[in-house]
Amino acid sequence: MAATTSTTFIRPRSAARAVRAALPADVRWMRLTANGLVVLAALLFAALALHLLSRQPVFTLRAIQLSGDLGRNSVATIRVNAVPQLRGNFFNVDLQAARRAFETVPWVRHAVVQRLWPNRLAVRLEEHRPAALWRAADNNAAAEQLVNAQGEVFEANVGDVEGDSLPTLEGPQGSSAAMLAMLMRLQAVFARQGSHIDTLRLSGRASWAVELDSGAKVELGRGSDDDVVVRADRFVATVTQMTQQFQAPVVYADLRHRDGYALRLRGITTVAAPGAVNRN
Repeated sequence: MAATTSTTFIRPRSAARAVRAALPADVRWMRLTANGLVVLAALLFAALALHLLSRQPVFTLRAIQLSGDLGRNSVATIRVNAVPQLRGNFFNVDLQAARRAFETVPWVRHAVVQRLWPNRLAVRLEEHRPAALWRAADNNAAAEQLVNAQGEVFEANVGDVEGDSLPTLEGPQGSSAAMLAMLMRLQAVFARQGSHIDTLRLSGRASWAVELDSGAKVELGRGSDDDVVVRADRFVATVTQMTQQFQAPVVYADLRHRDGYALRLRGITTVAAPGAVNRN
């Protein structure tokens, strides 16, 4: 009977594990500790090298690349207002703090700041687009502010928009967005009679009023936005008949009556429901 032989193959990894398992526990811990210290030393060395590298003059911020809206600002105004607030170099500059610095520049609504290798910042600016002047009804400060196209109140030199013929919004703090939306709706109504709204007011009791470019003052009263717009639409649709009949422009109109409105024409005073006019 032939003898049989068997051969056992041991994989290298298995052999290494077997050798380690055969070592005393204290020797294994010493090896693990030594390996850990080597890794820690390598990490500390890399961190130190990176720190020293980041402090090299080549990474000092030397230029800012501007893009986006630059209609109201110049390089000079940005250099004066934002650049002195920047801290750090390419590696450690705080991008959020840099964004806030650029947003302190007059007319800048929003800024996006990114790093450009190796020593520059790329800044994209969004400027405020003025839609109206703002006068807070519950603020004793005389200085006017501005309202942008998003309905946000912002600080800027009002003299920069003197030639823009912006309407004025006057209302409680926090109402600028709602007032701008109402202005857009009412302006479309009054434009049908060739009028432009110079001032839109909202009282503390939520009563609306407008002053037109003709100097006429129109009390619109309270209610939902839709109610106020319907009231204005009814007025515009009928008042022309009266002004043509009396050949006199409107000085004052009170639309707060349930079934009609009160008019004061230049030189004539009437109280009328739509379609009916009485001389006083």
